[in-house]
Amino acid sequence: MAIEYSPSNSQSSSTIEDVRNFWHNNPLWTGESDLPLGSKEFFEEHRRVVIEDGTVGVLDPRIFPTAANRKSVLDLGCGPGFWLVELWERGCQKLTAADLTQPALELARRRCEIYGVIAEFKIQNAEAMTFKDGEFSHVNCQGVIHHSPNTLSCIQEIARVLEPGGSASISVYYKNFFLRNWSSLNWIGKIFFAIGSRLKGRGREQIFKTSDVNEIVRLYDGAQNPVGKAYSQKEFEEMLKPYFEIEHVFFHFFPARSLPFKIPRFLHRFLDQNLPFMIYVFLRKKNT
Repeated sequence: MAIEYSPSNSQSSSTIEDVRNFWHNNPLWTGESDLPLGSKEFFEEHRRVVIEDGTVGVLDPRIFPTAANRKSVLDLGCGPGFWLVELWERGCQKLTAADLTQPALELARRRCEIYGVIAEFKIQNAEAMTFKDGEFSHVNCQGVIHHSPNTLSCIQEIARVLEPGGSASISVYYKNFFLRNWSSLNWIGKIFFAIGSRLKGRGREQIFKTSDVNEIVRLYDGAQNPVGKAYSQKEFEEMLKPYFEIEHVFFHFFPARSLPFKIPRFLHRFLDQNLPFMIYVFLRKKNT
C-alpha cells in the first residue's frame, strides 16, 4: 500500500482551500520580480531564473515526453506558464493548462499569448480532477504536489487521467544531505544568513535562521505558505510504484540566487548534482 509522508503536525491541519487561498494571493514569481506583472520582461526574467537555478542553464531533456506521448499533454499546476512554452516548443501541440487558482491561469494565458502557444485553461484541484479517465498521453507536474495536503491523491489522479502507456514527469522537493541533517547543521544556515544569504520577497528573508527543517521547506515558497513537503527517494518511489513504472530518477536545483555573491558555473553545477533540492521522476503508467 502506498503511504503518504506528512512532514509535520503543524502542517497536517491545512486544507486544499488554505493552499488555494495562498497561491491565489501569491502567484509564482510575484514577490520576487520588480518587473510589471504579466509583461514579456517578467516572463523572460522568470524563465532565466528557472533554467539557471533549476538546471544550471540547460533544461534536462529527461523532463520532456517522447514523441509517442506528445499528442495530448496536461501541464498540472501550470503556475505562470513556464512549462507550457517549453512543451510547445518541443512538439506538444495539444496542451491543457490546469491550476488551482485563476490568477495563475491568467498569467499562463498571457504568457501563451505573448509566445504564440495554443492551450486550453482549466481550474483544477490535483487531488480530485474533473478530467476523464485516460484523457491525456502525458502529464507534466513540476514542483506542485508537494504543496498538496494529500500528495498521494494527486499521484493517483495523475495515473487515472493518463491513457494506457501514458507517461508523466513529476518533481517534488528532495530531502538532500542538508535537509536530512538540518538539526545538526542549522548553524551553517545562520552563517549563511550572517553573510547576507536571502530569498527575496514573500516574507522569506529569515529562512536561513530557521532551526526546524519542516519550516525550511515550507518557508521556501513564502511565510504564509500552508504546505511544503520534502521526500527521500525511497519515500517518493514507494508512493509512485503502485501506479507507475519508474523509467528515470534524477536530481537538480541548488538555489544559487539565494547567495549574496555569484558563484562560478562549475561550482553551481557541482552543487546542483551533489546538494540538489528537487527529485525528478519520469514515469510510465502501469497496465492494470
